[in-house]
Amino acid sequence: MDSYDVVIVGAGPGGIASAVECKKIGMQNIVLLEKTEHISAMMREYYKDGKRVDKDYKGQVVTLAGHIPFGDSNKENTLALFAKLIQENDIEVRLQHEVEHISKKDSVFVVRTTNNVELHAKHVIIGIGKMGKPNKPSYPLPTSLRKKINFNINECGAGEEILVVGGGNSAVEYAIALAATTKTTLNYRRKEFTRINDENAKQLEQSLQNGLIGRFGIDINAVIDKDSRFAVTFTDGTTEMFDRIVYAIGGVVPVDFLKKCGIELDSNGIPQCSDTKESNIENLFVVGDLLFKNGGSIAIAMNDAYTIATAIHNKLQNS
Repeated sequence: MDSYDVVIVGAGPGGIASAVECKKIGMQNIVLLEKTEHISAMMREYYKDGKRVDKDYKGQVVTLAGHIPFGDSNKENTLALFAKLIQENDIEVRLQHEVEHISKKDSVFVVRTTNNVELHAKHVIIGIGKMGKPNKPSYPLPTSLRKKINFNINECGAGEEILVVGGGNSAVEYAIALAATTKTTLNYRRKEFTRINDENAKQLEQSLQNGLIGRFGIDINAVIDKDSRFAVTFTDGTTEMFDRIVYAIGGVVPVDFLKKCGIELDSNGIPQCSDTKESNIENLFVVGDLLFKNGGSIAIAMNDAYTIATAIHNKLQNS
């Protein structure tokens, strides 16, 4: 059975940054676990090609405290940076290792994966994101059309009539990209877009002038299967037909997993952590957007990773 000073769960920005900062501060006996076939899986799947990646996301100005040279970039360059950091710091990564449960016996954590791997660790950092479990609408969706209900645009094709639902940057970027090749409608329940960056706001305005259909200030009442297409009824009483629906309405905290691990959550399902991001369970830390109701940022996760790595280093030095 393998034993580590630190086991990190999730190879997204927070997990990768945690591994890098642990290495930079002098810890060698660490491992990074990722349930998919790639690091940065969420970014690969849910970010469209060329998507901007801002250091100061949504106006959250961050002064970086750690060792990672992160700045404004795009999807491809950010993925390349993370891959380079993994290689340069000789970080052990185990792909296709989905963590099923984390328990603690005496002062040692037992980390079990769904492929029957069991690891022991002095410290654990949970860096799984929300987008691995995207939000779904409150109204029922027809199971007969489930293959045409998507949470990214990877399966979308030219010639389809597509409805994109959401009011954030991802929804807007999806709609703009799709509208360039096929008939696309963007639905947002509010009249104004208050959560998108300036560049996306500008491109949205241009796309609306060039063929993107906007259905703003109304919500969806029902979605049914009508002749193998989606019949979508809106709150203004209208019904429209679509071949495919793309939902970009955020992600949800994996509450069941966190509760199974014994982590205390607040009323919004957010882990209760100290200033060093240590949960109610000693030596079990949380990093990334799990700590935020409405999303943090990559830069904030990097700073939290530095804070966590420093706290773990001090614990190891004093043990």
